[in-house]
Amino acid sequence: MTTITVIKRDHRGEFVWQYDGELVDSGATWVCIDAIFGRDGYVLFRRGDALREWFYSDRWYNIFRLQDAVDGRLKGWYCNVTRPAVITAESVSADDLALDVFVRPDGALTVLDQDEFAALDLPDVERQAALDAVEQLRQAVDDRCGPFAEISG
Repeated sequence: MTTITVIKRDHRGEFVWQYDGELVDSGATWVCIDAIFGRDGYVLFRRGDALREWFYSDRWYNIFRLQDAVDGRLKGWYCNVTRPAVITAESVSADDLALDVFVRPDGALTVLDQDEFAALDLPDVERQAALDAVEQLRQAVDDRCGPFAEISG
């Protein structure tokens, strides 16, 4: 398998953290990797959870399919609103814009961190692109397409 380094940056483009995953598939504008979550402290994520991650160079979000480390159950999909990813043969990087969407296995969708997003100093065009990304995710969930095809509800 091919190892891909995932680099997370903040909305200013400054490095936050990185980790490695294994390439699953790719296309002209996207890459899919498998990774194991290696940090503690997040409500939905815990160390050892399995992630299948989709990054797009032509969309303002990425999608993480989250599977529990202990019992293997699908927890849902965690979607980060980001600037379009920069994808190379060795890495994928994206600038996180704070706004997140969580989709439960039954398709229920929750928008997270709206206050944090509102506080960011972003150009109007980027702010609107981020809000549009939330609606695109909502539509993909409603249509059960792409990573959301396995929604049970």
